[in-house]
Amino acid sequence: MVLNHIYHTSGLYHRIVSSTPSPQFPSPFTFVFRSLSGRIVGGVWWFFTLIIISSYTANLAAFLTVERMVSPIESAEDLAKQTEIAYGTLEAGSTKEFFRRSKIAVFEKMWTYMKSAEPSVFVRTTEEGMIRVRKSKGKYAYLLESTMNEYIEQRKPCDTMKVGGNLDSKGYGIATPKGSALRNPVNLAVLKLNEQGLLDKLKNKWWYDKGECGSGGGDSKDKTSALSLSNVAGVFYILIGGLGLAMLVALIEFCYKSRSETKRMKVATHSQSRISPAPPLQCQNQTEQMQEKQ
Repeated sequence: MVLNHIYHTSGLYHRIVSSTPSPQFPSPFTFVFRSLSGRIVGGVWWFFTLIIISSYTANLAAFLTVERMVSPIESAEDLAKQTEIAYGTLEAGSTKEFFRRSKIAVFEKMWTYMKSAEPSVFVRTTEEGMIRVRKSKGKYAYLLESTMNEYIEQRKPCDTMKVGGNLDSKGYGIATPKGSALRNPVNLAVLKLNEQGLLDKLKNKWWYDKGECGSGGGDSKDKTSALSLSNVAGVFYILIGGLGLAMLVALIEFCYKSRSETKRMKVATHSQSRISPAPPLQCQNQTEQMQEKQ
């Protein structure tokens, strides 16, 4: 094992090696921090690097997964132009009536296909339609109301998605008996709730906030959001705090070492001053002995 104390010449190399948690770039050195402050810096840096690389890897994997889920169909026009993907509606409902009565060329073309398709592309229930979508492996599209579509999209097993925009816009109504006294109060109450934005809040609460698939809204496409600074701010706070602590510890170590070194120098100087007169006496004694012999 080679002990390499971290100096300026090897500090940059140490940071690069610390940023690679795999043995793809083997290091010829085993870095050893002798001081406590150096160990704090190294530990905080390795923790910071581990979190950043792990976050990037996880986000990249999610991005690549979503890229593979991109649908080749983005609109009703795309459906009408192709024949590989079948599409249908509820056998009895407003969606089927919309296509049957539509005078728009694209929707007329889609209706002509649906009523003549074999086997039938119509389903008896929405649940049957969702089962058919899942079993078709991308070869069947179920056309339904956007409200129900967005709700199903937010429920497990989270394997379906809404494609394209809405084909039409219609509202929901509350039925009352003809001539009922409840008609006007109900109308006013619904208008008031709509003006206050409470209906949208309730939809967000029960569709998305309590959703099981983590999507942020019905109009959002299947994209993974990039990591923002707020997502990784905590690890930067830890890095800055760790560096600050290391600087404080280094200052304390410096003061302690300086004080210890000063004491050691004083002791050494004092000891040397007590021992230094001895050699001249010894030389004088040797001179007297030589004179007596002569």
